[in-house]
Amino acid sequence: MRTILIMNSKGGCGKSTIATNLAAFYARENKSVVLADFDPQGSSLQWLDARSPDRPHIEGMSGLESGFRLPRHVDYVILDAPAGIHGAELTALVRRAQTILIPVLPSATDMRATARFVRDLLLVGKVSRKETRLATIANRVPEAPAMARAAEILLNGIDFPYQSVPGQIYRPLERFLTRLRIPFAATLPDSPSYALADARGLGICELGESRSAWDFVRWRPLLNWLDSPNSLPRSA
Repeated sequence: MRTILIMNSKGGCGKSTIATNLAAFYARENKSVVLADFDPQGSSLQWLDARSPDRPHIEGMSGLESGFRLPRHVDYVILDAPAGIHGAELTALVRRAQTILIPVLPSATDMRATARFVRDLLLVGKVSRKETRLATIANRVPEAPAMARAAEILLNGIDFPYQSVPGQIYRPLERFLTRLRIPFAATLPDSPSYALADARGLGICELGESRSAWDFVRWRPLLNWLDSPNSLPRSA
């Protein structure tokens, strides 16, 4: 059983979006998938309620129910953590995970909050003993229009320093995630495809539209990392 935990104490960083899209991808790959929601808001389970029964099956579970236990015979378990998690609750949830993904938004507030969260996370016994693996995701990153990207490349090519506004927003996040010395697994764009998929109980891999197909390409580095031995503790 493969267990992947989506976690950051900072609220609004897109944990549920990443959890639901991972669940949809693995279900589409004919894997048995459990989506376990530990957030009182229940966003992942609400997404699942909107999902058509004609789509590949995903079993939803509430991690808030007393006596919660994960089923043994399943391929993937995606765990959606609540915001503000710390202390004993943080330790208990980490114990369930082989891999922890930490989404971070491109804002100074989110980076400061994530720095504090990662500091606390690294002190958790299972993490410090490397019995679970961590990776970060740059999430909801704005993308420059094609002409702005071309201008940035052209002007930098003639030693004229220029960055588009999205570039100025993203570069500090890129530097921050690199300095954490945790694998930086993917950069996911701020795209309307996610809102469209969420409303239908779908992952963007299931939308079947040209725009969402390009957005899904951005997931490939993350999926490749999750499929590699580097994403698993050695004991696994």
